[in-house]
Amino acid sequence: MSEPVAAEVRRGGTEQSSRALDVLISPRRWPWWAQLSAVYVAARLFSFFVFSGAAFKQGMNPWMQASPGYWDFITIWDGRWYQTAAEQGYPSQLPVDALGNVQENAWAFYPLFPLLGKALSGLFGVPVLASLTVIAMVAGLGAVLVIFRLFLCFASHRTAFWGAVFVAVFPVAGILQVPYAESLNLLLLAASLLAVVRKRYLSAIPFVILAALSRPTGVPFGAVVGLLLVHRLWVLFRARRRPTPDELGSLLRHGALTVVACAAALTWPALAWAKTGDPQAYTRTETVWRGTDLVPFKPWWDMAVGVLGPALGPLALGVFLAVTAWALLKAPAVRELGVELRLWCACYLGYLLAFLHPQTSTFRMLLPLFPLALATAFVSRSRAYRWTVVLMFSLLQIVWIVWLWAWAQLPGGGDYPP
Repeated sequence: MSEPVAAEVRRGGTEQSSRALDVLISPRRWPWWAQLSAVYVAARLFSFFVFSGAAFKQGMNPWMQASPGYWDFITIWDGRWYQTAAEQGYPSQLPVDALGNVQENAWAFYPLFPLLGKALSGLFGVPVLASLTVIAMVAGLGAVLVIFRLFLCFASHRTAFWGAVFVAVFPVAGILQVPYAESLNLLLLAASLLAVVRKRYLSAIPFVILAALSRPTGVPFGAVVGLLLVHRLWVLFRARRRPTPDELGSLLRHGALTVVACAAALTWPALAWAKTGDPQAYTRTETVWRGTDLVPFKPWWDMAVGVLGPALGPLALGVFLAVTAWALLKAPAVRELGVELRLWCACYLGYLLAFLHPQTSTFRMLLPLFPLALATAFVSRSRAYRWTVVLMFSLLQIVWIVWLWAWAQLPGGGDYPP
């Protein structure tokens, strides 16, 4: 090789190395998935420091000595129940006390997460709680990436990115790095909604089935796809025309997804019935933690009356429902979400109102309303506004961890669960 040619080759190699270094040290030039991954890791590091600080201040508790380390601290609460489900399985008979009252047991915790934890533990020989924590962390990252792709169906790249960032720093986002099933369910739920938005109904089926086996979100999702199908049929009926072959095929696929979603929502209660012989095994177990039988909508009424009184309580509850309905139907930022995401938020809120016993765990159970993070990003394109949201969410995460994750017994007994 001649000397001029060799010099040119060296210059070319130097320029390529310089460009590669520029990309490496300039996050704005990274691919979207690398940027979001970096944000997610940074958010989890922030949560790590908050958890560590709360752990240092933790007093004596039902699980371990005071001032535990980070890894011990994040495995308390329901993490121990998922460990029990993974290591011991589910009881064939509901445990009861001397009076025949059902006691707390593993049937309240859906099986996909502990089964994956058990499989990973057996494959690599690590403790179950460690494998569950790894699954939660990885699933949380996958959820944020899929959520960004979902948000792109309704927003620009920049706004969708900020919406995904808001999910990563939610006030309850610390739950994405502890051995809880929330992050796994969030990933599967986002994938299901993305497939529905893209009208890939058959592709949604495996995600819908797995989501219904990870957390109790199957009922509201079945309602979403069912209502969307009814709306499509109503539009055809009002137009007084027959569907084209392509439309008919799409409707049949949509119908198949609806049937599967509704069946998947009933799968876990049905399995509990089959294993224990008690048709109410799942609901009887779930209601142990609330101390009362399941009566739809009644807990919210009782809570409103108990906190605010018989006059102001129902009024406040009515105002809350009216404001929520207005926001989903009329608020400009929420309307940008599209029909599917707004309908999901409405159905999930309706599900919570019907079946949830309002308590401090309610904050965590609001995580499936993640599409509202995109609505938050739609409110303003100002960088100052969006960074303020990140700051406020981060501060509220400190409040959530210190107030609810750190265990403290109440004066009258019991505690505030996260």
